[in-house]
Amino acid sequence: MDTQTPEPESRAGGLLAWQRALYPGNHSERRNLVLHVFAVPLFLAGNVTLVLGPFLFAHRWLSLFGLVAMALAMAVQGRGHAGEAVAPVPFRGPLDVVLRIFVEQWITFPRFLLSGELARAYRNASRRE
Repeated sequence: MDTQTPEPESRAGGLLAWQRALYPGNHSERRNLVLHVFAVPLFLAGNVTLVLGPFLFAHRWLSLFGLVAMALAMAVQGRGHAGEAVAPVPFRGPLDVVLRIFVEQWITFPRFLLSGELARAYRNASRRE
């Protein structure tokens, strides 16, 4: 590993910095990148509908839709990660699963996309194929 990338288990600098530093290595294959572009917004929409569903009396079923959308988004992203050369770091436990998933979906992936890193990874993937 280079000096910019932390050891997978160290989490130096906290969860956000650790996940951001490891992110490009786990998101470098075109198929995974494209799946994330569609699955992350689905997950976020699922979060919003899960939270708002109970408050929308005529539409409480939206909470169920939210759970299904989140589960589908995680399944799609899992399939994408299966094709990556670098596997994600194993989770430390149930709380770690929740924290890492929500941080990735709400913060790390949007930063990866908006910074142009996703576009660079997509272009670089075409050179490797």
